[in-house]
Amino acid sequence: MPEHDSTDRTARADAPGAEPHLLAISDLHVSHSGNREVLEGLRPYTADDWLIVAGDVGELPSDVEWALGMLRERFAEVVWVPGNHELWTTPRDPRQLRGVQRYEQLVDICRNLGVHTPEDPYPVWRGAGGPVTVVPLFTLYDYTFHPPGTSTKEEGLAYARGTGVVCTDEFMLHPDPYPSCDEWCRARLEYSRRRLSEISGPTVLVNHYPLVREPTDVLYYPEFAQWCGSVHTADWHTKYDAAAVVYGHLHIPRVTHHDGVRFQEVSVGYPREWRSRPVPDNRLYQVLPAPTQA
Repeated sequence: MPEHDSTDRTARADAPGAEPHLLAISDLHVSHSGNREVLEGLRPYTADDWLIVAGDVGELPSDVEWALGMLRERFAEVVWVPGNHELWTTPRDPRQLRGVQRYEQLVDICRNLGVHTPEDPYPVWRGAGGPVTVVPLFTLYDYTFHPPGTSTKEEGLAYARGTGVVCTDEFMLHPDPYPSCDEWCRARLEYSRRRLSEISGPTVLVNHYPLVREPTDVLYYPEFAQWCGSVHTADWHTKYDAAAVVYGHLHIPRVTHHDGVRFQEVSVGYPREWRSRPVPDNRLYQVLPAPTQA
């Protein structure tokens, strides 16, 4: 990764000791009123804290660059994975890049900032709970989280259209040059498996989407699950020795356990969502050392 000079890496005054933390957050959605203030209030506990950003920073590359640049100045290392919103091609985007080209644009932005991406060597956390390889993943989804009563992509999409619950990705996220999002997903799964197989020792797996389907069972609209992951990652947390799995996307921040592995959703979400629940003193979620309540 390129060198990056930190000018604002100051710890919070109420830092709980000097032990470095591996922290996480996702779904900052900085284009929404109120969420920029959330971002601007984020601070590390110590000067050596790392931050995982699990996607959906914003829709415009300029917003992503601004937000990650601010975080990179504050944290010793920043690890980013793309969400679906970063991959949207909106009318406000001056370059109108689509699909793989849009993703590559975001990777270039991150590299210029010194932010780790799914295309770079995986960093190793050597603080408390380590050494652990932090693995940023970009897997997308392949419509295999079928809605109730359906068993194919076509049936699932038809069901969603019938209920009126259709993800905006269907209009804004373009898979170019792949013929479909599920084809792009298959390519990303193969790429990720190949790189994961080269890791020795424990990992922290980071993805915008949950690697198992169970977290989507609490969705208010179950048909939305088909845009939330792939059944083909269901064993990755055991196969690749995960100490924890970090994800976002669902806007339901919580901790669950699957096969004894801690899954943490670390999303902020939209203001109408986070304003309706108690706001924590610190919006950053601790991944390592493992929280005592996890």
